[in-house]
Amino acid sequence: MSAPIAHGGGITAVAATFGGRPEDWLDLSTGINPCPVSLPDIPARAWQRLPDRHLVDEARIAARDHYGSGEILPLPVPGTQSVIQLLPRLLRQDKQIAVTDDRVAVTDNKVAVTDDRVAVVSPTYGEYARAFTSAGFAVDAVNDVAEIGAGHRLAVVVNPNNPDGRAWRVETLVALHDRMKAANGFLVVDEAFGDTEPWLSLASRAQQLSNLIIFRSFGKFFGLAGLRLGFTIARSDILARFEDWLGPWAVSGPALSIAASLLRSDVSPIHSRIEERSIGLDAALEGAGLRIAGGTALFTLVADTRASDIYTHLCRHHILVRKFDYAPDWLRFGLTPDPAADRRLGEALQGFER
Repeated sequence: MSAPIAHGGGITAVAATFGGRPEDWLDLSTGINPCPVSLPDIPARAWQRLPDRHLVDEARIAARDHYGSGEILPLPVPGTQSVIQLLPRLLRQDKQIAVTDDRVAVTDNKVAVTDDRVAVVSPTYGEYARAFTSAGFAVDAVNDVAEIGAGHRLAVVVNPNNPDGRAWRVETLVALHDRMKAANGFLVVDEAFGDTEPWLSLASRAQQLSNLIIFRSFGKFFGLAGLRLGFTIARSDILARFEDWLGPWAVSGPALSIAASLLRSDVSPIHSRIEERSIGLDAALEGAGLRIAGGTALFTLVADTRASDIYTHLCRHHILVRKFDYAPDWLRFGLTPDPAADRRLGEALQGFER
């Protein structure tokens, strides 16, 4: 198994190194709405009983209407990370390979080296490559969808991408899907940050794209990452397999209840608040002379040769941002919760010795 990937968050660990109480730190290391929505009323029965089918159905209908997936009812999952782990199993299911030469037999959910290749448009969220390499698949980190060919059984595109915000047009991804389908392969499009850029979503096309799998995050846009909730959009037989592999009651009743309520709500105030916070963040960064290299409405990527020193400097001011081992000149800044936090960040950056 490959080594764990360092993600955003982890205030407890960094506070142990740089001091301060975790609750006093300004955590800008994740791409999550820092202004969470108010929780709707949750019926007592959602806490008292295992989640009944009607709760699942209500959440799926609300997700269908919110994401615009047509006839497809998105499957609620306990965070999209849970289904990323299932993608290798999807490729292996029902596959039997005789042991010949240097090839290894593969059956359903057993880890084995195969000659199937997976393409991941990179750099991006590292758990995709980790899940497939841990399962014995060869992973090609490609820079462009044009590099994905007939030799790939599955391709992953994060759209818009994390951490640089690169985006792919709908028509480009539809053409990629058709190439993958012709080669009997799958296209996975991760739209975790798609709520703020809905024009990029393939959800409305999913019914016609039979070999497409879309992942949507719930917690990032609504500011409720601790709920651990996401949705998967795909043809019914793929969703049935994911549902079976996740097992019964995979998503809690309160999470389903919250999703059904919030996905039906007016989200325009959330968009406005995120836009306001994004403008405030970028102003603080530009005011400190930092170069913005990319991002989405929920985070900004900075490129600077002094990134490691800036990271440490901010930690000493109890501000955590995201650094990258594969790109030592990058720092990702998540949104601040209010103008006071913008000023706190700006003042800390102004104090950095150039």
